[in-house]
Amino acid sequence: MNSVGEACTELKREYDQCFNRWFAEKFLKGESSGDPCGQLFKRYQICVQKAIKEKDIPIEGLEFMGSNKGKTENSS
Repeated sequence: MNSVGEACTELKREYDQCFNRWFAEKFLKGESSGDPCGQLFKRYQICVQKAIKEKDIPIEGLEFMGSNKGKTENSS
């Protein structure tokens, strides 16, 4: 599947390959330490955020990983 931004598709593929390789070759064999794909994910995340902004895609009300740090949940 392509990314939300055409410019991000290659970064997405690189991250997906890294993650799938780590998952199959390390995690499933009990080696869960480390984050070999973290930098790729950060680059992809920045690209996606830029694409969302450029395309003026409304994201209000959506939760993203880390977006609620330090915030309390609304109980209403």
